[in-house]
Amino acid sequence: MRVSITQIREMKQKGEKISMLTAYDYATAKIIDEAGIPMVLVGDSLGMVVLGYDSTIPVTMDEMIHHTKAVARGTSRALVVGDMPFMTYQVCIDDALRNAARFIQEAGAQAVKLEGGEVMAETVKRVVAAGIPVMGHIGLTPQSINQLGGFKVIGKTPEAAFRLLNDARALDEAGVFAIVLECVPEALSKLITGKVSVPTIGIGAGKFCDGQVQVISDLLGLYTDFVPKHAKQYARLFESIRQAATDYSAEVRAGTFPTERQSYIMDESVLAELEKYA
Repeated sequence: MRVSITQIREMKQKGEKISMLTAYDYATAKIIDEAGIPMVLVGDSLGMVVLGYDSTIPVTMDEMIHHTKAVARGTSRALVVGDMPFMTYQVCIDDALRNAARFIQEAGAQAVKLEGGEVMAETVKRVVAAGIPVMGHIGLTPQSINQLGGFKVIGKTPEAAFRLLNDARALDEAGVFAIVLECVPEALSKLITGKVSVPTIGIGAGKFCDGQVQVISDLLGLYTDFVPKHAKQYARLFESIRQAATDYSAEVRAGTFPTERQSYIMDESVLAELEKYA
């Protein structure tokens, strides 16, 4: 049985830390699910780490649905959250409802995530009222990167910190089941975590959040174009995969791969019969 949003909320109440990872394909999702990670985010970060875009902004609904379907098929326990891409929920509430429903009905997710605080509160209310769980996301919101002027810590001034606190409260009141805090000073994250009733999930927001989320490609050392300060590489698969590909290519060129071990045999009598007609 899958983890529910009720269980996620209860983890905060019990003081249990929540781990969350991104996934974009069946195989990776299956591994993460078997590792016991309670929530899997199909992030629009796939635009950069999977599709090679410069940012998350070009990611489309169809791309998100495609990858979310694969992740949903690869999981049986984890709560799957689909990341709503740029301009699929900001224009009007009808768009938000229609696109959020696609994640649940078509892609097999159990919840959606959208960026924005107080300004998105009414949209959140309507989506939640339609029976679709929503995860909020404030702080550094990558879809607003052009307006923010780059990837940077948000909430360092009194005014910015107060806005983030109000955003968190507005999302809490609107009915989100959790809030992602991205690139927020640790002290501010601690304050926000204590002021809202739902779990906070940090990414570059310090240790006092109720949980943490990381991009799987950062965790595994697969994406090396940009490694954020908040990421810890638990493996360096980029180097391992490159070496494996190099070794494979060298063996092919040398004629040492494949060997008999990687080849299939034919009964000699069949071959002899075939040669009569060859």
